[in-house]
Amino acid sequence: MRSETRSGTRTVVLTVVVTMLFLAVGTGIGTWAFYGHLNRNLGSGGDIPHLVDEPEDEDDGPRQPLNILILGTDGRDCKGCSIDGEGGAGGSDSTILLHVAADRKSAYGVSIPRDALVDRPECTAPDGTTIPEARGVMWNQAYSLGGPICTARQTELLTGIPIDHYLALDFAGFRGMVDAVGGVTICIPEEINDEEHNIFLPAGTHNLRGKQALDYVRNRSSTPNADLGRMRRQQYFLTALATKVLSAGTLTRPRRLATFATELSKSITTDIGSVAGLADLAGQMRDVDPSSIEFETVPNRAFPEGDPSWGRLQILPEADELWQRMLEDRPLRGPTSSPAPTPTSSPKGSATSGNREVSVSPEVSPTESVTPEQQEKDAADNGLCAPA
Repeated sequence: MRSETRSGTRTVVLTVVVTMLFLAVGTGIGTWAFYGHLNRNLGSGGDIPHLVDEPEDEDDGPRQPLNILILGTDGRDCKGCSIDGEGGAGGSDSTILLHVAADRKSAYGVSIPRDALVDRPECTAPDGTTIPEARGVMWNQAYSLGGPICTARQTELLTGIPIDHYLALDFAGFRGMVDAVGGVTICIPEEINDEEHNIFLPAGTHNLRGKQALDYVRNRSSTPNADLGRMRRQQYFLTALATKVLSAGTLTRPRRLATFATELSKSITTDIGSVAGLADLAGQMRDVDPSSIEFETVPNRAFPEGDPSWGRLQILPEADELWQRMLEDRPLRGPTSSPAPTPTSSPKGSATSGNREVSVSPEVSPTESVTPEQQEKDAADNGLCAPA
């Protein structure tokens, strides 16, 4: 198990699924009947019982920044979804904390690996049962036990940042979304031959549909970075999917767009109660250029071989700088605070956040530039084609 301290500058397309849905209902097919159809498809996970006090918005004052938790889930309960031979634990495969600036002109995301060990606060499961707090548990366990609300509370405990909204996208819905737009073009640098999970994809550039698309986003055994590499490929896949959705070949074909919006809405669980609410959120982000959204993996390190937690990741103290940037509504890149502070918002829960006793610096800090050689190595480690 290798750690990933920095993933480089990427387009975070998980952050624009609301924009894609907004486009789908706003380009000639947004009738009230169609809104109702999409609303019935949306999954509602309920409101977040916050651990961190939210700043109060004043009607005549400046807007507050938005912090949106975006989750990619690994449910495999749908027909034909268990293609990799693994059961559907229902955990969060990918987690991105998206920060949208108060002026709504810029945004960036911080990704938290599913194998990171953290403290989980007490939360309530969808069936009303209480899930006790726990220390040193895997990040994605919160979703398995308590869904997106439990993950949102866990995020607040780790970061000290109030979560305004959450949006969970089930990867099982990829089949319908990808097929709705006629497939997605993906570059695969080396053949994927995973006999254990029955996943086989040839090297080269291919237009992936249905089962092949699911194969691609599910595989984690073909690259050195394992789960971290899979997380990166999922983000790359969504980048390509968004590009296809935003292309003239989709936007000028209302039936294709409507089919895509239907499949997308069936894959979403959110605290935003309606498509109109999602469209309003997308409207707030209309000045954010999706290609300018940057993505950073939280600084982390693998536990050493022989450690009881070997095979898992520890979040490093350097993460505090990222959380502080969000709390102060500062850009992802730029001068760091001195001295490096810890988050100023105090979670209300009793569990302590993170694994802050570790004092190992990441190989590359969030504000440093990346050389072409580092980009090429990063791509190879994560099963991606090197940037041109």
